[in-house]
Amino acid sequence: MELISFRTPLALLLVSLGAIAAVWWWLATPIMLERAPIDPSAKLQCVSYAPFRDAQSPLSGNVHISAEQIEQDLTQLAKVTECVRTYSIEYGQDQVAGIAQKVGLKVIQGIWLSNNRFKNLNQIATVVRLTKQYPDVITAVVVGNEVLLRGEMTVNDLAATIRSVKSQVTVPVTYADVWEYWLKNREIYDAVDFITIHILPYWEDFPIRAKFAAAHVDSIRQQMAVAFPGKEILIGETGWPSAGRMREGALPSRTNQARVVSEILSLAKRENFRVNLIEAYDQPWKRQLEGTVGGFWGLFDAARRELKYPPGVPISNYPLWKWQMAAGMLISVFVFAAALLTLRRRPWTPRLSSWIAVGISATTAGILFGVAADKMFYESYGWGGWLQWGALFAAGIASPILGANALVSGRSLPTFLDLLGPRHDKRREALTLVLGAALIVTAVIACETALGFVFDPRYRDFPFASLTMAVVPFALLTVNRPQQGQRPIAEAVFAGLLAMSAIYIGFNEGRDNWQSLWTCAIYALFAVTLWRGRAAQSLK
Repeated sequence: MELISFRTPLALLLVSLGAIAAVWWWLATPIMLERAPIDPSAKLQCVSYAPFRDAQSPLSGNVHISAEQIEQDLTQLAKVTECVRTYSIEYGQDQVAGIAQKVGLKVIQGIWLSNNRFKNLNQIATVVRLTKQYPDVITAVVVGNEVLLRGEMTVNDLAATIRSVKSQVTVPVTYADVWEYWLKNREIYDAVDFITIHILPYWEDFPIRAKFAAAHVDSIRQQMAVAFPGKEILIGETGWPSAGRMREGALPSRTNQARVVSEILSLAKRENFRVNLIEAYDQPWKRQLEGTVGGFWGLFDAARRELKYPPGVPISNYPLWKWQMAAGMLISVFVFAAALLTLRRRPWTPRLSSWIAVGISATTAGILFGVAADKMFYESYGWGGWLQWGALFAAGIASPILGANALVSGRSLPTFLDLLGPRHDKRREALTLVLGAALIVTAVIACETALGFVFDPRYRDFPFASLTMAVVPFALLTVNRPQQGQRPIAEAVFAGLLAMSAIYIGFNEGRDNWQSLWTCAIYALFAVTLWRGRAAQSLK
């Protein structure tokens, strides 16, 4: 068997480090836009505002936002916008108009309608009082937000409610909903003073790519102008998320959000129409309803309350890329170090193919470590989410390191029985058991996510980064050290589930969704790995 000198792993390590640096340099390439998303010399027309921070959520039902907290936000927003749009007067939001007057903001005041008639009447009475108390602040009243979309009111009840509010206030009155629902319910047109439509290219039934988002907004606006002549059309919600899962070719990202917002604002200025951006601050509580993507539509970061795109600063999807690159390089070094330390025992003489496999594992983990950490930070919600994505991330770190030990020592991939079955061999190595544990964790989470994408995919994130880190070393072990023997039923069931799910998900998500295609490819690779790797008992 060919002996491999020390120069071979050293050369492979240098290649790995170079590849990691090159990929991260490419990933972090910033963009500069002709028009900054937030231009201090030209304030925004209006932005949607919800005051909730951290764990505050209207879904809990018992939260009350203090005037001090709202004033902090509105003071900051007054520097970048002329107006805020609200959606309700609950949870302390009835204080917004009074505070807006202090800081010099106008308010498009919302009334949150639902199927609860008592709450509806209470909100209407409060808003009527606020319009009389702050006539120079509240410029319009939005009677209901997407209540037809949610199916919580009939068209006739909504129209009657709008007319009732109009009879009690002196400011213009409107209703806000997704643009298709205006076309489906034209009776509302006669009841309002102007039309407020929501155009969210990401959420369209056929999602729009970021580069076409502004053109899509303009096309829908013109279509609505033809359908409803004679009344002004306000785009009441439009924007783009900065994080979350892809929908077909629509990719949430920092650069895409900045580009879409910039292009829509330029379009509004050029075509002279009113637009309200969604939204001022990221709202973490929306993730409970809409997944990761729901919490990242803001122009300001939720935790730090900082502008995501300061004027004149290049915009990158990975602003911490140097740290992420350095961490990835360190992981690569650890993987090679684990392999070299294993040589002290030398159960067998490692082949060139073993070192190449170590190099592939190290490079894959090094490149994806920062991406996986970034995704875990943004996509983990609640203790369950942190437990799931944290466990997969840990498996993604352990797999290449423990896999390098197994590759160089000549061990094959362990089976589920090695960890869960009867221990006839009391001398079984601890590292083998830990590798087996990483394998089982990866298999369970992979199948759970795969079945989720089959039965309830709309708000789920694709775990392609951590999953790839974990699966590639497992696959390389089965290729480098083939097994022989009988195939256990558990591995065959997991392999079948992953293979069938990958086929369905690939067709369901579409060919433009590279996150889906990548995830499906890893599911398929893992299915083959489980099928082949579990075909025999591990060599002792």
